Amino acid sequence: MGNQPDFRAQAARCRADADAATLENVRERNLRAEAAWLEMATRQESIATQKANREAAALCVPQSN
Repeated sequence: MGNQPDFRAQAARCRADADAATLENVRERNLRAEAAWLEMATRQESIATQKANREAAALCVPQSN
């Protein structure tokens, strides 16, 4: 995906920060951030899959003149 951000790596960092947090509000903030990064990763993967499917379908459709 070229220069796309690595959302799952960001989520992992947030999880590690949450696990290391001593304050509950900091832990909760990092867990919310982790959830947001994971949602973005899921969207990114879904969009990539849809794009690949469209491109594959376009290769199978004969072009009309």
